[in-house]
Amino acid sequence: MKTEICKTLGIDVPIFAFSHCRDVVVEVSKAGGMGVLGCAGFTPEQLELELRWIQDKIGDRPFGIDVIMPKNYVGDDVPDLQAMIPEDHKAWVASVLRKYDIPELPDDYFADGSHHVSGEQIGWTHKICRQLIDTALKYPGMKVLVNALGTPPEDILQTCKEKGVKVGALAGKVKHAIAHKEGGLDFVIAQGHEGGGHTGDVTTMVLLPQVVDAVAPLPVLGAGGIASGRQAAAAMAMGAQGVWCGSVWLTTPESEVSPLPKKKLLAATSHDTVRTRMLSGKPARMLRSAWIDEWENKECPGFLPMPLQGILVQEANLRIDKAQSEELAFYPTGQVVGMTNDERDCRTIVFEMINDYIEAVERLTKTLEEE
Repeated sequence: MKTEICKTLGIDVPIFAFSHCRDVVVEVSKAGGMGVLGCAGFTPEQLELELRWIQDKIGDRPFGIDVIMPKNYVGDDVPDLQAMIPEDHKAWVASVLRKYDIPELPDDYFADGSHHVSGEQIGWTHKICRQLIDTALKYPGMKVLVNALGTPPEDILQTCKEKGVKVGALAGKVKHAIAHKEGGLDFVIAQGHEGGGHTGDVTTMVLLPQVVDAVAPLPVLGAGGIASGRQAAAAMAMGAQGVWCGSVWLTTPESEVSPLPKKKLLAATSHDTVRTRMLSGKPARMLRSAWIDEWENKECPGFLPMPLQGILVQEANLRIDKAQSEELAFYPTGQVVGMTNDERDCRTIVFEMINDYIEAVERLTKTLEEE
């Protein structure tokens, strides 16, 4: 399961694990893949603690980070983004939480630093992301920077090049992938409609080969709907040099997902997700819940643009999680959630993906053999 990108990054297998959990990052990297820490939601100080822990645990294995530097968002350089949120939106969110009896957060909720942020949505503006990137670049094991929404600015690309860090970005459309190539990125991640989090309208099976052809010879990773070696083999057959996986790690023992959402993820089928603008203002795939459905209610005032939508719902999402509300609990996840109904650890998943990949390739090879 070796490709050129493995040689470039010094990894054994081209399995990239996106996760907000440092334990997942470490375990996948130690198993031979590339763990990538999602930084949205961390302050620079909190990210410093996470990366220091990762660097201490990971030895000489490489790891990466993922940031959200959207190409288009409102409120750039506005000193008070909270002031831009309409009062009727705030009132509607408050009314939904009252409807389901969701209590306020305790006064000391953020006191011990174990929860990521309070106040403004952290990590979804260029200002905060630059601070996060500066923090990450201090760590020698950090070898990959990925941007979830758009091509990173030229000065960041230059800094990463000087530091020996490879830069990639997700693309849900061919034109986005071409823009990434023209912008000087080292690789592109083609993420299909079935993926978790921010996704486009085109499925991986259709999108991936188009992106591979459009940006050749730039390396491409396949993303969206990949939780097994068979699916990885399909991506590689279409020209990908590796796979980018996120949802498959959510039900592992190492995962950061709290008990109730994890229970729902373990029980979910591939029909139990939906794309919504609830989380950030841009379409993202989630595990469906009553909280998601409320945003389709005719009384809902509608979604706000990024990053205002994220700021609007941030405290509500924390309150729902803290309350462990069965009805409202949700989590970003892709349609492969229907394939992740047991709690295998990260290393087991990596090794099973490798074995499954080998078996799939052997099956394909037999179709070329003469009788």
